[in-house]
Amino acid sequence: RRVHGALLPVYTAIDMATVKVKAKDLRGKKKDDLMKQLHELKTELASLRVHKVTGGAASKLSKIRVVRKSIARVLTVIHQTQKENLRNYYRNKKYKPKDLRPKKTRAIRRLLTPYELSLKTKKQERRERLYSMRKFAVK
Repeated sequence: RRVHGALLPVYTAIDMATVKVKAKDLRGKKKDDLMKQLHELKTELASLRVHKVTGGAASKLSKIRVVRKSIARVLTVIHQTQKENLRNYYRNKKYKPKDLRPKKTRAIRRLLTPYELSLKTKKQERRERLYSMRKFAVK
């Protein structure tokens, strides 16, 4: 079947399982399985959109939302696991990508480090040594 010049698959009464995908079930899966599931969901969404254009049943139209949300869940899990793996990889490295660094605020990010704050010039060290704070005994 052709719609606007694109060749789309024709689906019969046998539909793919449109059960609401749960994120906790997705977390244990491997990336290949997740990508395969994502591809299946996208093809199913394409078929549901074809049914919508051709005037399909109301049950099919309501499935569109469920499939879209399932696609979003699969993508979310893929991205979260990817970010977690990157965090583990860069854990003990000297430099990290900017999106893995702590956000905080711009002012805090530009503050001197505790080490930099503790550094003193030769002149300052000499002045502190020669003219230290006086100690007074108060009655």
